[in-house]
Amino acid sequence: MRHKINLVFEQLSLEKFVISANIRRCIRETLNAEGVAVPCEINVLVTDDAGIQVINRESRKVDKPTDVLSFPMFQLTPGCLPENWADYQDPATGLVPLGDMCISLERAVAQAREFGHSTRREVGYLTIHSMLHLLGYDHLDEGVQKRLMRSREEAIAAAIPGMSRD
Repeated sequence: MRHKINLVFEQLSLEKFVISANIRRCIRETLNAEGVAVPCEINVLVTDDAGIQVINRESRKVDKPTDVLSFPMFQLTPGCLPENWADYQDPATGLVPLGDMCISLERAVAQAREFGHSTRREVGYLTIHSMLHLLGYDHLDEGVQKRLMRSREEAIAAAIPGMSRD
């Protein structure tokens, strides 16, 4: 299945190509794991703490950096895909525009150090997390919703080579 994944890096880094491949793989694997069998479009911005802070302030009125932000195009129900994806397709492209995500690479590097694993795993985990938000998952409560989302994140990450806890 071909998906259109638009990646924008605000700053060039030597890790750009490794991170790009990892983000693309995690997006595809999340779509596969969730049973999304239609071509989708996802926009990804990779920035730093200052860049994500501006977006967080403008979109959520929270004036601080964060690791990842997700902007779903549709209100979907976790684990219950639409029966007719054609209702969601952009007629101009034939793709389902799932939404946008923004990842702070600076925050991902710091969190990887803090949690004792690779930057690759942290960026991958943040990508999976954001993709699940685009597919309707949330973790606003500390109960069932959060447990469901965390279990899906871990299951998807475990199925991707190199994404196991290292």
